[in-house]
Amino acid sequence: MTRLITSFALLLLCAMAGAEDAAPGDAAAAAPEAKTSVTEHAARIGGRNIEYTATAGTMLMKNAADEPIALMGYTAYVKKGENPARRPILFAYNGGPGSASLWLHMGILGPERAVVKDAGFGSSGPYERVSNEHSIIDEADLVMIDPVGTGFAKPVGKGKGEDFWGVDQDIESVSNFIVQYLTENGRWASPKYILGESYGGMRSGGVAYELLTKHLIALNGVILVSPFMEMASGFAGLGIDLPHVMFLPTFAATSRYHGALANSDKSLVEFMAEVREFALNEYAPALLMGSRLPAAQRQDVLRKLARYTGLSEQYWDAANLRIDESRYTKELMRKTGTTVGRVDSRFAGHMINQVGESAVYDPMLTAVGPGYLAAFMDYYQKELKVEDIGNYTVFGNVFGAWDWSHKQPDLGGFSLPFPNTAIDLAYAMKQNPSMRVLVQQGYYDLATPHLATEHFIDHLDIPDSLRENIELDYYEAGHMMYIHEPSMGKFKQDLAQFIRAN
Repeated sequence: MTRLITSFALLLLCAMAGAEDAAPGDAAAAAPEAKTSVTEHAARIGGRNIEYTATAGTMLMKNAADEPIALMGYTAYVKKGENPARRPILFAYNGGPGSASLWLHMGILGPERAVVKDAGFGSSGPYERVSNEHSIIDEADLVMIDPVGTGFAKPVGKGKGEDFWGVDQDIESVSNFIVQYLTENGRWASPKYILGESYGGMRSGGVAYELLTKHLIALNGVILVSPFMEMASGFAGLGIDLPHVMFLPTFAATSRYHGALANSDKSLVEFMAEVREFALNEYAPALLMGSRLPAAQRQDVLRKLARYTGLSEQYWDAANLRIDESRYTKELMRKTGTTVGRVDSRFAGHMINQVGESAVYDPMLTAVGPGYLAAFMDYYQKELKVEDIGNYTVFGNVFGAWDWSHKQPDLGGFSLPFPNTAIDLAYAMKQNPSMRVLVQQGYYDLATPHLATEHFIDHLDIPDSLRENIELDYYEAGHMMYIHEPSMGKFKQDLAQFIRAN
């Protein structure tokens, strides 16, 4: 993994060595320092020549006592010659929790993108990056955010990891960053949007509500890319029947893609409608009946599960009609020693252990991850001139320490251990009825399956009139649908139209 050479450790040692000699009044001099690099660029995007300023680095965050608590990482792109009061600004981040923003940054939103092989393994280098004709900076200024524990962002001073690593802690810190950026850059009058991918969806539901109710910031729009919004429908294998229903259509789409099903003349959209009908009207009631399910009905469900997934009736029966995505990705192509991807199930790779029960790794991440990171680091150093910040953390080690409790706005401050920020989003939509929501979802996504996305939208407790504010677009790709070149163009078109429609 490429790493930036940093002088931070040396500076820290020097500071520690001189601490005993420092007078009390010198404490301010030892405060953590935010570092940024400002560069000027031009690119052809969306058929136009765009001149813009890039600012990359960190922003110092403080607590209510004006004490340093964190350095938040960000990269901002601002188009030259525009009226800031009229120019839209888009704040974007990935998810995890614990994922840095290089995926969206170098995949679709930024002015340059990584070159990777779609649905397969490419070379191990040299890695390439190219000008991104699908970047959004022709339509809106862009601020890519790395939350604390990812990228170059980290706790400092009075800050500790647990102050940021949790559903509500994360919502608060990202919201505070947005407020501070708007203030320091004079963007309060701008049309404002947030875009979150994966867990970034859960973050966005909370941020939309937090910005409105705590900071009086009314967003123009929220973009949810492959969103994870509620734990109860998004994690299979927790003893809850609902997520098993949500994952089934994506199992079927994946099995069809890899040739594990009988040939059909139906399009993918038509096939998904058929499987969705079975999942909701036959499979779900069967699971809810538990041991009361009649034997004949159970056998009928087993036959259809085998037909739609390519896994045997015996396997489904032994699993009591319930399997999670890790078991599925392992079992589908076990005979050929192949593991199917979770983040994008079009990908497949060699199994680590052919007799194991669940997948050991995700072929999609090992196929494209090295190319994304290499392109990002090369771009950051050579084009954005970022130096002396530290190592870039792609996946922060925060998942195990994450506080999953969430104070839902409908529970009077009571925290639930199973977070659902779709409720926060609904509250924000009711209080800001002009706010619109764009949801972008891939069919081959086993991290956040499309039926779970439909489920959270269908169960938003909002008036019918507000449902007109929601747009759902599908892509014949996975979680990061922009890896798929046809979806890359559609992603940009859908996002640009959404922003223009404000």
